[in-house]
Amino acid sequence: MVDERGHYDHMLAAVQAFHDKHGLREHGGEDMPYRVALMAEELGEISACITKGKATEALAEECADLLILLIGTAIAGNFQLDNAFWAKMDALSERKSRIIDGRIRVSEFRNE
Repeated sequence: MVDERGHYDHMLAAVQAFHDKHGLREHGGEDMPYRVALMAEELGEISACITKGKATEALAEECADLLILLIGTAIAGNFQLDNAFWAKMDALSERKSRIIDGRIRVSEFRNE
């Protein structure tokens, strides 16, 4: 069985190479406010894919754009996104779920 966690290193290296190729660090491409704006733009494009009933391939492409931006944000912010992912998944696995307004919600539900 292949450990799926190992694939992140290849993705990280590809995004780092993209940052290096285009000089993102030197030209403002790693500024956090700018990156947040780009991620918000991609979320809008993901939303448009869904609300306009676009093909699954278009949705997949927009999600890939967002993933690339998230990995790039980890590079810019100097944190290990894969470690943060697994830590969060571990925390989520301990949470309870509820049906709220007819949909499942997994949260800490602090107001219990």
